[in-house]
Amino acid sequence: MHNQSMHRIRVDLAYDGTGFHGWARQPGLPTVQATIEDGLFTIFRQPVATTVAGRTDAGVHAANQVIHFDIPTELWAQLPGHHPSRPAEAALVSKLNGVLAKESGAIRIRSARVAPKGFDARFSPISRRYRYLVALGEPDPLTRHFTYHHRKPLVVDRMVEEIDGLTGLHDFRAFCKPRPGATTIRTLQEFRIDQDEAVFTIHLTADAFCHHMVRALVGALLRVGDGAREPGWLRNRLANPVRDSNMVIAPAHGLILDRVTYPEDDQVAQRAIQTRAKRDPRMLTCD
Repeated sequence: MHNQSMHRIRVDLAYDGTGFHGWARQPGLPTVQATIEDGLFTIFRQPVATTVAGRTDAGVHAANQVIHFDIPTELWAQLPGHHPSRPAEAALVSKLNGVLAKESGAIRIRSARVAPKGFDARFSPISRRYRYLVALGEPDPLTRHFTYHHRKPLVVDRMVEEIDGLTGLHDFRAFCKPRPGATTIRTLQEFRIDQDEAVFTIHLTADAFCHHMVRALVGALLRVGDGAREPGWLRNRLANPVRDSNMVIAPAHGLILDRVTYPEDDQVAQRAIQTRAKRDPRMLTCD
């Protein structure tokens, strides 16, 4: 919460998830959250807890991730140090990237700013967008960390037809790992494929995603594309939402969190309140 003695800081960042065990801090394991919070501790000399827009699993990447943290205004004002003409926002980006240099570029801070009142990185978004990259032809060792190579030939036209018109409100129980007290109903805003000679990209956008939802949808689509399942199999699972052993999770390394979209600054607080307070189970978050 905002008050006179604290600033809420929004930070936009990107990372290569290859060497991390996901976003969330885990004892004894390298994670993106732990690395960033350790960096913030080095800068501010006190523990700093972060909140993330979308938790990513081990090996998943982010082109545009968003976090927030709260910091005393006095500490924030001291950030420029001996450069009073430099904004604190620019100082934080420079200092944090410097601390993170030991990660060999795996994490990059893109921007930082004092967030508008009521902003919440997790509860204020109106959508999250992912992309999944699948290589065609021979595997490329130079892109192996962020592009999945499917061993069987894929009929991309069949996959495009399979997902045509699948946007809208659905129960994704057949494609989610349930969490206690959470719902599997989501509004899918985008599900499409772009293709070039070497790679095709699967784009998915929703108000929020359940745990493993993106990779399970991609896994099901790949099974239709390689002929392991008949056309219509993904659509039938969506129409009959039962979680069973047929759920196939696509490998993590092909998945990238592409964008987190927020409303205008004067609407972020209301959006966060709505997301938290609505009692309709379809609106509960399990990202």
